Amino acid sequence: MDPFLRMALNNAWANRTLYDAFRDLRPGAFTAPRPGFFPSLAETMNHIYEVDLYYIDALEEGGLGRSVYDRAPVSDHRILGQMQAEADMRLARFCESLTDADLSRRVRTERAHDPDVTERIDALILHLVQHQIHHRGQAHVQLQEAGVPPPQLDDFHLEDGRVPTAQTYFT
Repeated sequence: MDPFLRMALNNAWANRTLYDAFRDLRPGAFTAPRPGFFPSLAETMNHIYEVDLYYIDALEEGGLGRSVYDRAPVSDHRILGQMQAEADMRLARFCESLTDADLSRRVRTERAHDPDVTERIDALILHLVQHQIHHRGQAHVQLQEAGVPPPQLDDFHLEDGRVPTAQTYFT
C-alpha cells in the first residue's frame, strides 16, 4: 500500500476507534461544554467532518467548495460517526486510485478570500491528515474530561503492538 492510502486508512481506523469510545458517554455528554478549541465534542467532531468534506470534494473536483459548510451540525454521535465513516472511505478510495502523476496535479480549493486557489493533491492529503490528527487530539482530551478513558489512537502502522481493530484495514 502506498503511504497516502495508509494515512487515509489510519484516519478511518482512528475515527472509528474514537467514535466507538463515545458509546460510553453519559446522555448529553457529547454536546456538553468542554474545554478546547471547539467548546464540545460535538462541535469538534462536526468540524473534522466538515473540513474532510471540503477537502475530499476538492480532491474529487466535485465543485461543492465552501457550500459543504452549509449544513446543520449533527448532535448524535452515532449518526455523525456513520457520516464520518462514509467520508473516510471516500478518501481511502480516492487515495487507492492515485497515480504518481496525480500527486503533483493541482485542484481548486475555494477559499473565502479567493475562490480560485489551487493546491497540489499530495499537499492537500497531507494537510487533511494533519488536520484530523490535530483535532482528534483535542477530542481525545475532551473525552477524558467527560470521564471516559480515551482510546489509544496511534497503534496502526507498526506490526508490533498493532491493535486488533487496525488489522482489518491491512487485509
